[in-house]
Amino acid sequence: MTAPASHSSLDVDPARRKALRYFNLFRLIVAAIFLVLGTRIGLGSEAPRFFWFVALFYLATVLALGFPDAESRIGFRRLMVIQGFTDILILSVVMWTSGGYPSGIPVLMMIMLVGNCLLVEGNIVPFMAALATIGVLTENGWRAFIDHGKMNAADFFQVALACISFFIIAIVAQLLAQRARANASLAAARGVALAQQQAINAHIIRDMRDGVIVLRADGVVRQANPSACLLFGLEDMEDRPLADIAPVLAEYCRTGVGETGQLIELGQTRYLLRCQVTARADGGEDGEGESDMLIFLTDLEDIQRRMQQLKLASLGRLTASMAHEIRNPLSAVTQAAELLCEEKRGDMQTRLAKIINDNARRIERMIHDVLALGRRERTQPEALPLVEFVTELFEAFGMGGESEGAVFRADISSKLTLGIDRAHLHQIFGNLFSNARRHCSGKPGSIRVYAENAGKGLVRVHVRDDGPGLDEHARAHLFEPFFTSHPKGTGLGLYIARELAEANGFDLELLDSDPERPGAHFILTGRSKP
Repeated sequence: MTAPASHSSLDVDPARRKALRYFNLFRLIVAAIFLVLGTRIGLGSEAPRFFWFVALFYLATVLALGFPDAESRIGFRRLMVIQGFTDILILSVVMWTSGGYPSGIPVLMMIMLVGNCLLVEGNIVPFMAALATIGVLTENGWRAFIDHGKMNAADFFQVALACISFFIIAIVAQLLAQRARANASLAAARGVALAQQQAINAHIIRDMRDGVIVLRADGVVRQANPSACLLFGLEDMEDRPLADIAPVLAEYCRTGVGETGQLIELGQTRYLLRCQVTARADGGEDGEGESDMLIFLTDLEDIQRRMQQLKLASLGRLTASMAHEIRNPLSAVTQAAELLCEEKRGDMQTRLAKIINDNARRIERMIHDVLALGRRERTQPEALPLVEFVTELFEAFGMGGESEGAVFRADISSKLTLGIDRAHLHQIFGNLFSNARRHCSGKPGSIRVYAENAGKGLVRVHVRDDGPGLDEHARAHLFEPFFTSHPKGTGLGLYIARELAEANGFDLELLDSDPERPGAHFILTGRSKP
């Protein structure tokens, strides 16, 4: 029997349990006053010893029912009913020993009734009012009987008014309690909905590509999402002054509140960022007081890359359709040039046929690169032994003679592997080796390929030549499509190489030039295993 009561008590609103504790404290004070000062204030005048016994019993009952163990054993609702009945019965007896209605005990009964009605639910509320009415009417009826009609009409009217007040108070208290519980349920439901919304907003902000920072009025970061921390190369920014992290941004926030769309450069991140600052007043109705600033940091280069990807996607669809239309007449031109070579009418005709064939092949290579521009095949990564793969490529490039093979030199450990698609890696290295061969000095070992273990399962592969290097303009546009410094190049090789590297989760980058060791220096970084 105790298990259901204990379980039901766990579902009670903590606010009601707290109100019960205060109400029990009030009962304890009343019982103590009855026991210590009762006879001095005129209570129990008609039966002092019996009154003292009743007051002692009330004090013991309040203490016994006030312990938390009583609620766990009896249950909250049953405990409230028992305490309410005890209050009415004890006060009815006290009223009988104290001279009846004029003692003022009915007023105390009203207070007890209000407290019980606010805490108890259901039909028990009017029953308690009826019980209080029966107690008062019984006591006054008995007193009228033994006093042989000494009570006048005014006394009966006051008793009747008190009994009516019991029901009115019970009904009003019950309505107020129902309204309070409805408001509490509504507040709890809205609290749950608000918590869910906050969790969703926190998840959205955490996964945003933009950096979001909440800055206090004193310049200290209140909150920052992972993207903002990543931009500044930090694991956590909270409770740190923004001036210590990014002085330029802190100065802008101090002087540029309300301005949006401004471009600022943060040297620590090497990004060009767009910063939006929004002021939020926390100072009351007039908007006075301290306020937080909400800062959005958007990587402008990332926006430009996405815009470029959209443009290239449209360009890829257009060029793919054009390439198919060009291939048919190009095949006819190539075939006609071969027929001219077969007739052998003269050196001039042979030379013209060679020019036609060379340009037709160049157009064919360009069409192949353009088609590859709009098509990124699904990767099939595998663990490729790096030294064996590079050696095979060296042998393919060295088929032009022994001197060609001597140009390449590898310094790679036999234990290193790359988790990448074989065909994609072949195309990436093929492009890097071709460019290096075109611009190197041609001396033995002028193209050097070496690799290193970068830790955390990553491998870096370096491709370096001893050529003249690249100027600043070429470096800025090197990986853009259709940019080339070679008269017969398509300008798509390095762009496709980087696209294939990114498709496999790798990074392809060009290091800054070294005045002491000129030449291009490319690094391919990626996983050692798929």
